[in-house]
Amino acid sequence: MASPAAAQAGAALWGLARRSALLRGSFPAVQLTPRRWLNLQEYQSKKLMADNGVTVQRFFVADSANDALEAAKRLKATEIVLKAQILAGGRGKGVFNSGLKGGVHLTKDPKVVGQLAEQMIGYNLATKQTPKDGVKVKKVMVAEALNISRETYFAILMDRACNGPVMVGSPQGGVDIEEVAATSPELIFKEEIDIFEGVKDNQALQMAGNLGFKGPLQQQAADQIKKLYNLFLKIDATQVEVNPFGETPEGQVVCFDAKINFDDNAEFRQKEIFAMEDKSENEPIENEAAKYDLKYIGLDGNIACFVNGAGLAMATCDIISLNGGKPANFLDLGGGVKEAQVYQAFKLLTADPKVEAILVNIFGGIVNCAIIANGITKACRELELKVPLVVRLEGTNVHEARRILNESGLPITSARDLEDAAKKAVASVENK
Repeated sequence: MASPAAAQAGAALWGLARRSALLRGSFPAVQLTPRRWLNLQEYQSKKLMADNGVTVQRFFVADSANDALEAAKRLKATEIVLKAQILAGGRGKGVFNSGLKGGVHLTKDPKVVGQLAEQMIGYNLATKQTPKDGVKVKKVMVAEALNISRETYFAILMDRACNGPVMVGSPQGGVDIEEVAATSPELIFKEEIDIFEGVKDNQALQMAGNLGFKGPLQQQAADQIKKLYNLFLKIDATQVEVNPFGETPEGQVVCFDAKINFDDNAEFRQKEIFAMEDKSENEPIENEAAKYDLKYIGLDGNIACFVNGAGLAMATCDIISLNGGKPANFLDLGGGVKEAQVYQAFKLLTADPKVEAILVNIFGGIVNCAIIANGITKACRELELKVPLVVRLEGTNVHEARRILNESGLPITSARDLEDAAKKAVASVENK
């Protein structure tokens, strides 16, 4: 099994890749995209939206049963929804080790909120996306439950094919947008946004109309669309997805549930947002990798992939699979690599008991291949590498790098290209 935290992050990003692919009528070859490292809890995303004028349900956050009870009383709502706050999906069908079933509950009685919270906070909630033992719930969200008379789908995302942001909407919300695109593509509406001019009034109104909002609700939905775009720009998001983007019987347009993806490169100017991240649900190896500016995603195979760049990682994973192997992970060095990072990367990879071979696939554009080679030889010697190592290097200073590897006297298998590297890595596992 892939690490649940990594699987969750991968699933979220694969969703972004699929949504972009829907616009192009194609799908990526592998289910992997550059990882969104920042994970926010539901209440954090909703607070960002509320603080920027987007209409969400009224809610409070509690970290004790008594606080949850008081929050429920303060809401003075006809009906209350109580949600356990963890990053993993499938909360509604999850099970707590307290015996409580379900991480999402509806009630009209504030006292029941307190009783339910007592069985949630401090206990582990296991869902289809968590480890077997579940994830400890530290907070709950106590929110006003609103009736939804109609559900639509709306998202703003960066799309490479359009060289900028696009709006994507459907009058059929509350379900997976991929299913809608597959069965009723005519219900998917796309509108490109001029990055300099932003969402125009007529664009917002047209999208609201395409989503099926009528009369005063159309203008209200258009206003929400423009506010969502302003939020998208302000927080350096790569995606803001609202599903459902719904209307209530009382005539209110509400963003009932939202997912926000952030541009990791904007951390330097979004320090407050990035400081909100809760890393306690990450796998320890992911947090350890982040200390050295390494990006790690756990998969379910036995061939470790050591690469520089997410695109190269996708290709590497793909070709390993095409040659009958299974990637155990990918570990991305990024651009400004140092020899010490290479050593730490090997240390992380060799600590994984699943790993039976390591494939290094480096294309040296910004990266100096000689630095990689020195890091590899140092790691092999000091860590006493016990698994087969296949190395494919190309690019800046590659001849010096090959000389370093060839003269090291270490059992390193060189490969002439990626296809050759993948075949040799798969063969090394099969021959063990």
